[in-house]
Amino acid sequence: MATVSVRLNQEEETFFKSYAALSGKSLSTLLKEALAQSIEDEYDLNIYKKAFEEYQQDSETISHVDFKKELGF
Repeated sequence: MATVSVRLNQEEETFFKSYAALSGKSLSTLLKEALAQSIEDEYDLNIYKKAFEEYQQDSETISHVDFKKELGF
């Protein structure tokens, strides 16, 4: 298991540790969750941008009802 150091000023340390105590989670867990969420958000935004570009090139849509009919539902 790797160890990563994060430099915090006194105000950040107090703030983050207080939140960790309030949430009942370790500071390590909170930092990992926050980083994972940030990565997921960026990934989702990139997927959205790509899908929107594709939609702008071909904006034909189909209703949910018609789509289900096409699939035989």
